[in-house]
Amino acid sequence: MAKRLFDAVLSGCGLVVLLPLLLLIAVWIKLDSPGPVFFRQERVGRAGRSFWIHKFRTMRHAAGGLPLTVGTDDRVTRAGVFLRRHKLDELPQLIDVLVGDMSLVGPRPEVPRYVAHYPAALKAQALAVRPGITDPVSLAHLDEAALLAQAQDPEREYIERILPAKVQAAVAYAQRASLASDCAVLVRTLRTLLQRPSP
Repeated sequence: MAKRLFDAVLSGCGLVVLLPLLLLIAVWIKLDSPGPVFFRQERVGRAGRSFWIHKFRTMRHAAGGLPLTVGTDDRVTRAGVFLRRHKLDELPQLIDVLVGDMSLVGPRPEVPRYVAHYPAALKAQALAVRPGITDPVSLAHLDEAALLAQAQDPEREYIERILPAKVQAAVAYAQRASLASDCAVLVRTLRTLLQRPSP
């Protein structure tokens, strides 16, 4: 209950405070490439329930392809390169937090395509909490696209090596997370992103 109240208050305040920035980003996206401002995608949330995640669009509209970003993906727009680098494309997920589909901190939600590869013994535990905008695993995989670019088969690399580690981390989070640890992750996230150089 305390975590949900924490999420609702901070996400609501964040949307109000960041409104000018959100509007500027929206204008930039519209000027940079044709298509909608927002990108919506089905993700799997708490207890396996699907929801639609919101992001600022960073790829060419209707670009298609795998739900993974590999290296310097040519689907990514000029504005998208900067937004992704600084994780500004994730800001609309404050809406998802406010309505209760997500939390500020928690395992990142996967698309159904990859949740299908969760080990049966760990799936329920990995999906026991609301997914989050940030978590320690996300911070450790900030350059995941570059890592996948080195693989001969990026999707296979993701499913066989990266995804199992993420599932294990999701289970560990569900078992040990607290409001204090969430606050520590939020502080670490802000510090990491503020110190991250531009592309």
